[in-house]
Amino acid sequence: MSFTSTVKDELAKLETNETSRISELSGIISTANIDNSIIITTENNSVARRIFVLIKEIFHINPKITVRKGYNYNKKMNYILEVTNNVDKIVKDLGITKDIPEEFIVADDELARAYLRGVFMMSASINDPKTSRYHLEFNLNNEKYAYYLNNLLNKYTLNSKVLHRDNNYMVYIKEAEKIGDFLRMVGAFKAVMYYEDIRIYRDHKNMTNRLNNCEQANVDRIIETSNNQIKDINLIIEKDVLDLLDEKERIVCEYRLKYPDASLLELSEIIGLETGNKITKSGIYHRFNKIKNFAQKLREKGDIK
Repeated sequence: MSFTSTVKDELAKLETNETSRISELSGIISTANIDNSIIITTENNSVARRIFVLIKEIFHINPKITVRKGYNYNKKMNYILEVTNNVDKIVKDLGITKDIPEEFIVADDELARAYLRGVFMMSASINDPKTSRYHLEFNLNNEKYAYYLNNLLNKYTLNSKVLHRDNNYMVYIKEAEKIGDFLRMVGAFKAVMYYEDIRIYRDHKNMTNRLNNCEQANVDRIIETSNNQIKDINLIIEKDVLDLLDEKERIVCEYRLKYPDASLLELSEIIGLETGNKITKSGIYHRFNKIKNFAQKLREKGDIK
C-alpha cells in the first residue's frame, strides 16, 4: 500500500462530529462530477465506505455503488458512488453552489480542517518520506478553486504554491516540516508519527554525511598543505641552503618530514612533547610561511616550478 493510501485509509476511519462531517463531505464533493447527479470516484476502498456513510447519515440517502477495474492496465479498482436524488438540496446544504465553498463550511478551524481532510481524500497525493523528496500535492481542474485552496492552506502558514500544469492546477507543499503540520492538522496522527520518525532519521543521516564530507575535506586540505610544505622543504635541502633557515624553522622542517600526515595542531603538540619547547599552531603556521616564502625566492631565482 502506498503512503498516500495509508494516510487516506487512516483519515477515512476518524471519528468526527456531525458539523465536521458536513464540512468534510463538502470537501469530498467539491471535486466531484456534479450535473443532474453527483458522481464520486475513488480508488480507495476505505474512502468509498466513508463517503457512503457520510451521505447516508447526513442526507438519509444510499448512494449507488459501482466497482470497475482501472483503465490503462491499472490493476486498482475504481469505486464509483452516484447520487441521483435531492442533488440540488445536497449541493446547497454542503455550500458548494459556486466555484468555492460557502463561508459557513470553513467558519472555524475545526471545520476548515475537516474540509481540507475531505479534499485531501479525493484529490491529493503525498510522497513517502523514505523517498528522495518531500512532496504533497492536490490535483484540481479549476483555477479559481485552486487559488482558493492555496489561500486556505496558507492561512495555516503551510507555504503552499500553485502550479498550472497542462489543463489542470496543482497546489503543492514541498517543505518536510509543513507537510507534517498538514497531516497533524487533518488528524492523520499515525501518519505524522511515521512521517516525523523518517524525517528525523533522514535529517540526522544528512547531517552525518555533511559532517563526514566536511571532515574529509579537512583531511584533504591537510594532506595538500603538507605536500606543498614537503615540496618546499625538499627544494631547500636540494639547494643545500637549509642552514640559511633559523633553528626554529629547521626544527619545523625536520618534524614535517618526520610526520607528513600531521595537521598543524598535531605537529605543534608533537614538537612540544618531543622537544619540551611549547609552540602554538599559530607559531607553526608562521614558520611555514617563512619557509614557503624562502622556497618561492629559490624558485624565482632558479626558474624552478
